Amino acid sequence: MISLELLAPAKNLECGIAAVDHGADAVYIGAPRFGARSAAGNSVEDIRQLCEYARPFGVKVYVTLNTILYDDELDDVSRLLLELQKAGVSAILVQDMSILKMMNHGPFPVIHASTQTDNRSVEKVRWLRDLGFSRVVLARELSVEEIAEIHKAVPDIELEVFVHGALCVSYSGLCYASQHCFGRSANRGECAQFCRMKFSLVDAEGGEVEHDRYLLSLKDMNQSDHLLELIEAGATSFKIEGRLKDVGYVKNVTAAYSERLNGIISRYPDKYCRGSQGTCQYSFTPDLRKTFNRGYTTYFLHGRQPDIASFDTPKAMGEFVGTVKELRADSFNVSGLSTFANGDGLCFVNEDRQLVGFRANRVQGNRIWPWRMPQGLRPGIRLYRNNDQEFERLLSKPSAERKISIRISIRAVDDGFTLSVTPDSCLQIPSLTIHFSVEHVQAQKPPHENMIRQLSKLGDTIYTCSAVDIPGDFNYFITNSVLSEMRRSLVEKLVSQRGGSLVTSRDMTKEPSPSDIPSYPHTYLYNISNHLSRQFYGAQELSAYELKGGKGPIMQCRHCIRYSLGYCVKHGGHRPSWKEPLSLVLGDGRRFRLEFDCHHCQMNVYKSEK
Repeated sequence: MISLELLAPAKNLECGIAAVDHGADAVYIGAPRFGARSAAGNSVEDIRQLCEYARPFGVKVYVTLNTILYDDELDDVSRLLLELQKAGVSAILVQDMSILKMMNHGPFPVIHASTQTDNRSVEKVRWLRDLGFSRVVLARELSVEEIAEIHKAVPDIELEVFVHGALCVSYSGLCYASQHCFGRSANRGECAQFCRMKFSLVDAEGGEVEHDRYLLSLKDMNQSDHLLELIEAGATSFKIEGRLKDVGYVKNVTAAYSERLNGIISRYPDKYCRGSQGTCQYSFTPDLRKTFNRGYTTYFLHGRQPDIASFDTPKAMGEFVGTVKELRADSFNVSGLSTFANGDGLCFVNEDRQLVGFRANRVQGNRIWPWRMPQGLRPGIRLYRNNDQEFERLLSKPSAERKISIRISIRAVDDGFTLSVTPDSCLQIPSLTIHFSVEHVQAQKPPHENMIRQLSKLGDTIYTCSAVDIPGDFNYFITNSVLSEMRRSLVEKLVSQRGGSLVTSRDMTKEPSPSDIPSYPHTYLYNISNHLSRQFYGAQELSAYELKGGKGPIMQCRHCIRYSLGYCVKHGGHRPSWKEPLSLVLGDGRRFRLEFDCHHCQMNVYKSEK
């Protein structure tokens, strides 16, 4: 059996619990400090509570400690590692190799290599495996063929892939634009969203190729229709991006992907199973179109695609709901099959390619009265809904119940009875048997129906009984009070047994030799920011961009503006009339030179020039 894991984000404890309830097999959450989303930190106590809530379902909790670290922070990190180990976390995600040196001196959880370590090659993944990492979070940019190649070459390490959510335009860990422009390091969890800003594109002679567009802003990833391809390529953990997203996002997206994975398992029940236990019942129909998105893309799953960027807006477009049909002074109607509600958030792209948003103040059928008629609205314009009031209302309430299905068996033994639980389907709960010393009393009428009724009453526990197995020759009378006590004792024992730690053993890391370390073309790309990391790499100095700057690119991108605009001759595009190099220009005049590395099919962005 191959165990498949749906990994959901948690901004806080509430989101983490919602992720468990809505079908996650694992949850990742930020530590109080040192996570790659500094605005999404959580107390160790909240993390402990999440571990306790998740553990009976077999759901794992991973904690992000994936920033680079400074020397004056190392003692705090060492103490935090011990606290997280005591809280029961299953793994931590790291970028800074100093943590490996700390972890050689204590019984810490397993370690996963964050996508911030730039995991895009067989050589890098093999190196991380040899260092003791149990899992690698692959770069978002990889195709299904590249993932399969890595799995084939390094089959003995878990591969985690992003399947949904916002996309960074630069390879993760190698983006220094925010640090350069605003003094806010992405590698320290403080990204200022440089890639969501508006740029003009100019050529070497100052000619404007594009004016004020979001040329580095990508659509959001959606691989919901391609999970089986990723599974067959060797990925086993499927990660939803969104540690800054609200609880409604977590509920909807987790439920949607959980249902997709269940569908795959139902087709291949002898090959795949879920990484945790429990079946979810929802009070809503999951719909990825209704959750925050900038439009969806499969990114590079099947190679380079022309429509991965969102040049007109970095904001949420939402779902297409129809075209504007007819306008009046204070209202308009929409052609299409969508229904609307008072308060819906709607938007459209006007003739100047600007996103215009407004709210529906009143709705009657397909006629909408905005609070104020938006400028630029005209017949034929495509209308989108980025806030569905009715859907949000459903998500604001308790919207899922997760239950573990078990089978109960009762048997007569010489001095009483035994009550047992056996796994249902491919569940990973262990078999359990409890003995009860109860006098044998022959029943005067068949006891089976009542016993099934009493033993199946699992009430508000996390369990539901799929069947009660009673031998055909079983003919003993047991009072309802005794049956209830037997059932309660069995469930309590089962809960306590499932309450054990989900932390697995970790292989000790080894010190790499300099020849083992994958080489980068620029020293600062190692992100060495403390003495332990420097020792780990055998480096002469602290070279992180955050400390010393650098002369190389501040972004390395698989996204290529020239390709997206239709001017990549290598891929059949038009031959450009402009003269390179091209530059991105911010509204304040700062320029960023573009380098098109066609040999590696990569676009590099260099720091601003005066």
